[in-house]
Amino acid sequence: MEVPDSLRGQQLQSISRRGKYLLFRFEIGTLIVHLGMSGSLRVVTSVDQPRTHDHIDWYFQNERILRFNDPRRFGSVHWTEQSPLRHKLLRSLGPEPLGEGFTAKYLYQRSRQKTQAIKNFLMDSHIVVGIGNIYANEVLFRARIKPTTAAGSIATVRLNRIITATKEVLNEAISVGGTTLRDFVGSNGEPGYFSQELFVYGRASQPCLVCNHKLKGIVLGQRQTVYCPRCQRR
Repeated sequence: MEVPDSLRGQQLQSISRRGKYLLFRFEIGTLIVHLGMSGSLRVVTSVDQPRTHDHIDWYFQNERILRFNDPRRFGSVHWTEQSPLRHKLLRSLGPEPLGEGFTAKYLYQRSRQKTQAIKNFLMDSHIVVGIGNIYANEVLFRARIKPTTAAGSIATVRLNRIITATKEVLNEAISVGGTTLRDFVGSNGEPGYFSQELFVYGRASQPCLVCNHKLKGIVLGQRQTVYCPRCQRR
């Protein structure tokens, strides 16, 4: 659905997030914005001329402009007049990983009978949102679980280790601005520094920082996967 002309002059009431989607709520509906892999939003003024990859400007009072920059063009903007949580992009998303709904009991219920590798299972946004490839590698290392292990074979006590590791990894990453490997910057224009604290991702064939064993790199679900054969035996 295209953004309606009636949005002109409306007051922005709130900004929230669901998974990777930003929700800009107005009285008449909600803008749903996905930043893609490297998109960003900046508050600028009319004297700030658009740069390369600046694609959308939203004009507010006092000459303030919310500018959407997206170098890789993987981002998107959507409009809905319904509850945004009922939108087709959001309605089937799993719980937030730092929320109360993400528990070992929940993972147990969703994983039974699943032969899918636990790493791919955790990266499925219908199971849980926000665990990308980098964090899935790090979570499973901390939980001492081999990434190829079938999700349905993991007992509750080990699923609880995944829950704990997920919250630790994500909170630590948030505290240092995320993970920058290429061109990501945070809302303050600074890169994320969690890449300096990665135990396994991007370190294939290097020694494990815990046991000094050689890390193994494989391709799982078409994504780079690194683990320690000694620390993550099963």
